[in-house]
Parts: sequence; C-alpha cells; structure tokens
Amino acid sequence: MTATKKVVVFDYGFGNVRSAERALARVGADVEITRDFDKAMNADGLLVPGVGAFEACMNGLKQARGDWIVGRRLSGGRPVMGICVGMQILFARGIEHGVETEGLDEWPGTVGPLQADIVPHMGWNTVEAPAGSQLFSGLDADARYYFVHSYAVHDWTLESNNPTITAPLVTWSTHGKPFVAAVENGALWATQFHPEKSGDAGAQLLTNWIGTL
Repeated sequence: MTATKKVVVFDYGFGNVRSAERALARVGADVEITRDFDKAMNADGLLVPGVGAFEACMNGLKQARGDWIVGRRLSGGRPVMGICVGMQILFARGIEHGVETEGLDEWPGTVGPLQADIVPHMGWNTVEAPAGSQLFSGLDADARYYFVHSYAVHDWTLESNNPTITAPLVTWSTHGKPFVAAVENGALWATQFHPEKSGDAGAQLLTNWIGTL
C-alpha cells in the first residue's frame, strides 16, 4: 500500500488555501495549511498558491521566508507546485501598472498584461500540453481548466542545450495571444489556471502531481 503523501499548502496570506486544501485532501493527500518553516521544508510536496498582485504576493512570500523555503527545497530536489500568481512569481520579474517587481527567478521571463481584448481572462479554457507531460497524463486534449488572471508570460526563453538535462515541458493556452499555462521542470511544477477549481480535470492533475511525490 502506498503511503499517504504529506502536502503543505503554504499560507503566506495570498492564496485560496482552503479550496486548495479541500482539493488535495479529496485526491488522497494528507494536507496542512501552514507557514511553519520546518513543516514546509519537510513535507513531501509544497504547494504555493497565489491570488492578487505580483508585488504583494512577493512581499508576502518574503515576509514568510517562502522565497528561501522554495529555493532550499528545489536545491534538494524536493517538489514544489505553484498555482496562478504562485506560478507567476517563479519567473524573473513581473510588471503590473508600470511597476516592475523581481520574482524568484527560477525561470527567465516577464509576467506582463494579457494581450487580449477582454481582460481578465476568466472562465474555462483548453490547453496544449506537450508530449510526455506527466502533469496532464490521462487527460483529454479537449479538457478544460478554470482561469482567472489579467497577467501572464507570453514568451518562454529557457532552453537546455545539455543533453543530460531534461528540458522543461511547457503547456500553452490562448486568450488573445498564446501564454504559458503550465510548466514541468524537474521538481518544480506550476499552473496558471486553478486546478482546485477545475472539476474532475483538476482533480486528475493534482492526482498526477501527488503521484510524483
């Protein structure tokens, strides 16, 4: 029998922690909402939600030492998953209302305004997952996921020329212009959409993540 995986939903003041907790518990994880340093470091998986402005999320994360926790976990190959703004802050920078804020810089790239006639992008949309994706394993190509955002990354610039290093798998969606909808990069996974609000498809996606812990 597979042991139940311990997942910490990191509570730094800027995320739908309760809905994330319920969704993870529903697919069999042992979930705790906390900002406790040791618990966040030692969990099998760390989920970093995010709602609101990029700058506010980064400030809140730093005050809770979340930037250090994410970096330390990843340096040891310990799984981390970011959701919505929790994904955006993994990039090098965010620009909102002309204000540029440094992100965690796990990936190069700039989070900027969506290039679309209707903003925010709110509701259900499909994605284009790459071949070999574990995150979207078992999910149909026409599965839909729930998005709520006004900012995104439109250009993916990180490529690996080292054959011994697996290149990140990037999933795209389109609202106006294509944007990054999800990334799988070793121990670091992230989604722009909300799997915890995406019904059966989101539950399968979280199951896939837990299965890698």
